[in-house]
Formats: sequence, C-alpha cells, structure tokens
Amino acid sequence: MKQILCVATILAVNLTATAALAADPSPIGDWLVKDGYANIRIDDCAGKLWGIVVWEKEPGAIDKENPDPAKKNRLTLGMPILMGLTPTKPNKWEGEIYNSQNGKMYSANVSVLDENTLELEGCLFPNFMCLAQKWTKVRNPPPNALPLPPVKGATTTPAKGSKKGGPAAQSDVCMRVAGEAAAAQANARK
Repeated sequence: MKQILCVATILAVNLTATAALAADPSPIGDWLVKDGYANIRIDDCAGKLWGIVVWEKEPGAIDKENPDPAKKNRLTLGMPILMGLTPTKPNKWEGEIYNSQNGKMYSANVSVLDENTLELEGCLFPNFMCLAQKWTKVRNPPPNALPLPPVKGATTTPAKGSKKGGPAAQSDVCMRVAGEAAAAQANARK
C-alpha cells in the first residue's frame, strides 16, 4: 500500500510540474509595440526567435536610416527587427533588435510577463544602458491591416499536414529571415 501511495505521489508531482511548464506564456505571436505604431510577429525559426513588422499605423514607411545603401528603400512592413534571440534562462531570450528610426542595432532581451504582456529591453551594450518597454498581445489583426509584401525569391512550401512526413510550411517570419540571409550572402559575393 505504501508503494502505491509513493507512486501516486510521484505521478502527481510530475503531472503538476508538466502542467506548470505547459502553462508558461510564450513570446510567439503578434505584439503591439509600446506606442502603438506597429505590430511585431515573433516566431521560432530553427530554435531562435525572430520578429517582423506585420502592421503599421501609418503604412508605406521605408527603412531610410539603414546604413546599408541597398536597404534604404525597403519597406519596413515585413522587415525583420528582432534578430536571432536565443533562450538564456527560463522565460528570457537574448539577441538583437534593429531600430529603423535610427538605423542601429542594439542588444535585446525579451521575457513574457503574463499572457498579454511582453517586456522588451534594448541595450546600447549587452546589459548596459538599457531601456525597457512593454508590448501588448494582439488577438485580432487591425481592420485596416495591409497584407505583407511578397518575399523576394521565396518558393512556395507545402501547407502544414499536406504530405505526411513532408516538410512543414515556413511561417512568414521564417521565410523573411531566410530571404534576408540569402540577400546578405548574395551581396557578400558581389
């Protein structure tokens, strides 16, 4: 009887721990930035978090402050801004953020405060001279949301579950990150 009670207790503890892990909020999804001028979609691309602009309050903005002349005329809609964040602690990811308002990259980290709030911290240097802001979870896209511009050179991938054992479709975020990487490699070869 004691053995059965021990096994039941161990199972209950394991189930509780598993439920607690499953309940951890995720940064994956759409987030409205602090001042409400854009929504950023965050997704996991090959084990790293990336984020792209998926909605702008004032559409048509271009990346005019980018130090790369080839990117000065690109639209900010669809542009990656959160770059390769990797998990460093439970509920903390670190990487870089691009600020299109001044064309600079900053050290960044994100954590999810609750299911509706993400905290982003951008730093001039890693963990030094940092500013934090809270982003709000977006449940429904704004009614005036424009479609994302097409990804240059993207090939279509099969829809999820369309072919058993086949590759899953890449998300908009991951396709754009791959497109940016391919463009950077092509420019480096020139």
